[in-house]
Amino acid sequence: MGKTKGPYKEEFQRDSTVQIADRAFLENFLKTWNLHHKLEPQQLNYANKIAKVKSVGFYHGGDELKGVPGMWHELCLRAVEQVGFFRRLFKY
Repeated sequence: MGKTKGPYKEEFQRDSTVQIADRAFLENFLKTWNLHHKLEPQQLNYANKIAKVKSVGFYHGGDELKGVPGMWHELCLRAVEQVGFFRRLFKY
């Protein structure tokens, strides 16, 4: 929370689409992060998965994703640009 928008302002709003970081990042985070929102080893299986934010937790809550178990620290999530059908089709 607060990486780019300041303290206590969600990085990813509810229902926004995010991509979970790659496995190498998650493995490093699992080994080195010692504060709140620690990853569980089974969360590594969801590297690169795209999901929607179910809920945003401030303080020590973490973010929940739809269809993906566990609490996620915002550092482990990436913004996904939403591209409409015609933009994908005509590549503009």
